[in-house]
Parts: sequence; structure tokens; C-alpha cells
Amino acid sequence: MSSLDTMDPVLTMKDVEVSFGGIVALSGVSLDVRPGEVLGVIGPNGAGKTTLFNVACGLVRPQSGTLGRHGKTLPGLRPHDLPRLGMSRTLQGLGLFDRMTVLDNVMIGADRTARTGLLAGLLGLPSSASDDAAVRSIAMAMLQRLRIADHAHRLPPSLPYAVRKRVALARALVSEPTLLLLDEPASGLSSDEMSELGDEIRSLAKPPTDTDPERPATSVMLVEHHMDLVMSVCDRIYVLDFGKVIAQGTPDQIREDPAVLAAYLGNEVAHDN
Repeated sequence: MSSLDTMDPVLTMKDVEVSFGGIVALSGVSLDVRPGEVLGVIGPNGAGKTTLFNVACGLVRPQSGTLGRHGKTLPGLRPHDLPRLGMSRTLQGLGLFDRMTVLDNVMIGADRTARTGLLAGLLGLPSSASDDAAVRSIAMAMLQRLRIADHAHRLPPSLPYAVRKRVALARALVSEPTLLLLDEPASGLSSDEMSELGDEIRSLAKPPTDTDPERPATSVMLVEHHMDLVMSVCDRIYVLDFGKVIAQGTPDQIREDPAVLAAYLGNEVAHDN
């Protein structure tokens, strides 16, 4: 038994139901994300992956079922609740501000670490100056970690797409979340870029080290359609079909599941060894 199996989940969904205009998007979906785990959610278009992701980050409220964080129920979760819950997310669209520098974009993600916050900065209060410097330092350190610090003072539209993806990831990570929600992070990336992304995702789930003792391990829930990335980075995988979980397990178990092979993966993953 893996040590992950003995730990309390950092996020749970229990019997989640979501319908849109009579169309069932999720039906009785239950899952859990464990500390230090990379959890994958896969399925074809229309399977309910995006809806599940939107429920997890508060963009969609389920008609029934519950969400929990560290054993506590999250009623009425909304996106603005994520920072105080130690959660962060990226979306399929980058969501970067084109007229703000890369550094400023990332600083937005770090704003919750400031004592005085955005209002004090807008009003020009003296207490905001030290916080601004601290947030700037934190954001710059994250850019250095993701090897894009050289682009700190450029505008996002001037950058290659893969670099912009890293900027969006930096903004999500700069608040040091203990749970990171990733929606299709590999879309638009080359094979080499996808491999680098996989290494970064795996590094997030590693426990603190002697050289970086303050860095928290970050659990990851990854919604993705690139099977090579999912199979290489995930500890466990949930498979959706028409809004229902049809399989769950390790990558090896998913590879061998007859229902999964027939419905989604076919020979592509069956022979991806």
C-alpha cells in the first residue's frame, strides 16, 4: 500500500450531480485528492472533465453532492475562496493581462500574501510600499524557479506561447498553494515542452528538501487529454464517460482496464510502453 493511501484527502467530491438545461454533465461523481499526489482526470470531449474542474474551483455549483477540503465541507464554494483555502488554478485560456508585464501578472497571484492588499496599494498608503516590495520579490523568485525571469519586464503578447503558459503557471504557484488545479496545461505545447511541464508537475508533489525546507508539497489535480503526459506524471487517474466515473486506479491499472481501452485509449496507450 502506498503512503498516499493512508493520508486524509486534501480535496473530496462526494456524489456530485450537475445538469445544464436537463442535460446531465456529472452523475454521482466521487473522487479524492491525497497529500503530495498528482491526480489525473481523463475522458473524451463531452465526458464532463471541464465541468468537474469547474466544480472543484467554484465556477459551477452542483445541484447535489458535497465538496470537502481537509475533511471540512465547502458549501457554496466560489473562485474568490480559493486563496484562503490554499488552492490555486490555471485555466485552458491563459487569462494573462496583455498590457501588464510578466512580473506584474505574477504579482497578482501573490497579492494575498500582502498584509495591506490591493486597496491600500491603490490608495497609495505608506504601508503598501513594503508589501509591494515583498510581493515583487516573491513573484520574481517564482519566475526564476520556472526559468522565465529574463522575460519579467516583457508583455505577454511578445512571448512564445509556451513561455506564456509558464507565466500562467507561475501566477498560480506564487501563492504557494497546497492544492493546484490544472485544466489542460499541455494544450498547444510541443513534445519537449510537454516533457518539461511534466517534470515541473512532478516536482511540485515532492516533499520539502534540505535545500528548500520551506517549500510545501503541492497536491495536483490535472484535467488533461494528452495521455502521454497523464500516464507519466499521475499517481492515480479517474476516467469519466458521459459524466460518470467508469474507472480509477494507477496508470498501469488504467492502461489494462478493458472499459477504458475500449472507450478512450485504444491502441495508443495500450502500446505506449
